[in-house]
Amino acid sequence: MTDDLLRAPAEVKYADELNWLESVDDGPKPFSWRLSPKMVRLFILGSERADGLEREIPQKWFGDRSFVERAIVTLASDRGLLLIGDPGTGKSWLAELLSAAICRNSTLVVQGTAGTTEDHIKYSWNVSMVIAKGQSRESMIPSPIMTAMERGVIGRFEELTRSTSDVQDALISILSEKYVSIPELDDDNIVFAQPGFSIIATANSRDRGVNDLSSALKRRFNFVRIPVVTNKKSETEIVRFRTEELLKRHAIELDVPPSLLSILLQSFADLRAAAQSAASDDEKLESALSTAEQIGVLEDAILSSHFFGDRTLTAQRLASSLVGSLARRSPEDLAILNKYWHGVVEPRSKAEGGEWPAFLDGGRDTIATLS
Repeated sequence: MTDDLLRAPAEVKYADELNWLESVDDGPKPFSWRLSPKMVRLFILGSERADGLEREIPQKWFGDRSFVERAIVTLASDRGLLLIGDPGTGKSWLAELLSAAICRNSTLVVQGTAGTTEDHIKYSWNVSMVIAKGQSRESMIPSPIMTAMERGVIGRFEELTRSTSDVQDALISILSEKYVSIPELDDDNIVFAQPGFSIIATANSRDRGVNDLSSALKRRFNFVRIPVVTNKKSETEIVRFRTEELLKRHAIELDVPPSLLSILLQSFADLRAAAQSAASDDEKLESALSTAEQIGVLEDAILSSHFFGDRTLTAQRLASSLVGSLARRSPEDLAILNKYWHGVVEPRSKAEGGEWPAFLDGGRDTIATLS
């Protein structure tokens, strides 16, 4: 079934793994959870030899164990969970994995935008049915959050701070009272949340000031802050994990040389350090320089090599993909990257050799082309 989908949700992609974990799970389970908290953690972070399982469970989210444990404990207490951090830190992926492991449904999602309304959180109406038969439960269209309430499962709210304050406030009664009133109906006009219902919301720390959360809403969420991954070993594992998924999905046989992966990680580390020491926002790249963007750069280089090259990943093509992906503002970003190439990449290519000279040439050519 996963071969028929462009991107299968976690509960479909890892269905066999989840079924097996559920069959061997004898731990206590809160509410109607499909897996115990320990098994949820194991599904997300992977198994170790000390777990004594007959089957190895691969790691799917790379980060501090304490973040995952705090998130699981929050959901077991039926409080709302807010995952907050910079773009590309894996907040949405962690929310999807948690939902898949706990209730086997990660698709009850509301996407927060400036156009999100209260109807997207509560309910709306099928106009044709209302005209034909009047307002009733049959003519009502429940939101993903209301559906999660009725089923006793996890509802997700992506980019919470992107939605307006009145939309955010609609969550307060849901999180505290655990029901939604339907004043248009005379009978059967309250939807109560079933045991197991909770909400996982995500928010980008860079969106602070767009639509700040009210103190009342903040009190109803437990916050888990997801930092940018700066540990080189963890970053390498994340990039390899995602890249292997891409190669498998496209049936691409192409090796990623460790030397090129090291250059990619080092370049992002250098650019992050330059951004931290910059005196103003004009001297920073618009990119968040997250691990997700590293993966995007590598995916771009791999696909470009596969479809338009000789199916060999080269330093020149990696440099071209990096510049092309990060140069979002012209000429500001191009000037920052040009400074980095002359001030950092050029001296390093002379001192270290290896793939760095080819990386230097590839970046210079792309910067010249885009300028």
